[in-house]
Amino acid sequence: MVKNTLLQVWPIPAFDDNYIWCIHDGHSALVVDPGDATPVLQYLSDQKLTLKGILITHHHADHTGGILQLLAALDPKVPVYGPATIDIPGRTHALMEGDKIEIAAPRITFSVNEVPGHTLSHIAYFANMQANVVEPMLFCGDTLFASGCGRLFEGTPTQMTQSLAKFAALPKNTLVYCTHEYTLSNIRFALAVEPNNINLITWAETAAVLRQQHLPTLPTTIGQELQVNPFMRCDQAEVIAVAKNISGEKDLPTPAHVLAVIRAWKDRF
Repeated sequence: MVKNTLLQVWPIPAFDDNYIWCIHDGHSALVVDPGDATPVLQYLSDQKLTLKGILITHHHADHTGGILQLLAALDPKVPVYGPATIDIPGRTHALMEGDKIEIAAPRITFSVNEVPGHTLSHIAYFANMQANVVEPMLFCGDTLFASGCGRLFEGTPTQMTQSLAKFAALPKNTLVYCTHEYTLSNIRFALAVEPNNINLITWAETAAVLRQQHLPTLPTTIGQELQVNPFMRCDQAEVIAVAKNISGEKDLPTPAHVLAVIRAWKDRF
């Protein structure tokens, strides 16, 4: 009997709506953005997994707060990967645009993208199809959400637009693992922007059923986000028209201008 060597990705719930993603092969594990060590330690223990690495997308406490406790409880030599342009306690590997991470166990290779917007130092991890990765995977922190994008705490609309464009260029079957279960509220806003978007209406029904069953709405895909996410559709006529109506502007010459309007609208929605 041949052992299944495909990697698994499991959401470990934390706080009110965070997901700490665990990537594992049944023996060795990576965790993404462990804001809380307690549920991670419990999951690793229950599944008899050995932590081999920690991936950090940005510095906010709900993504980094569990790092030092995990290292203290398990192994202080576990590598911690994170953005190079800001200090993150426990980080051992500072990453920038274009860097690659080759991890032996669980066996996977990531490329790194700098994706400022939510924060200035935000990065994302992309794993293309590999021997044990059937579909491409994106771990994007708080930059891209299902049907939404992160609040612009530090970056600009132009930076967020450029970051989302990097994601839009990925294969459409790329699985999107963001770190919050914000989907239903994001869909409510997206429907205000595009009430006639048939793909979005269908997705709203699907997502509602998933949450009623206490199931995650994630991962989504890049292809789906291009169909239902207003922040990735700032070049579409209906989104532009709504942004003009909301802002009173006659001309919004670029997708970044449109994103600025609808992100500000979302902030007060």
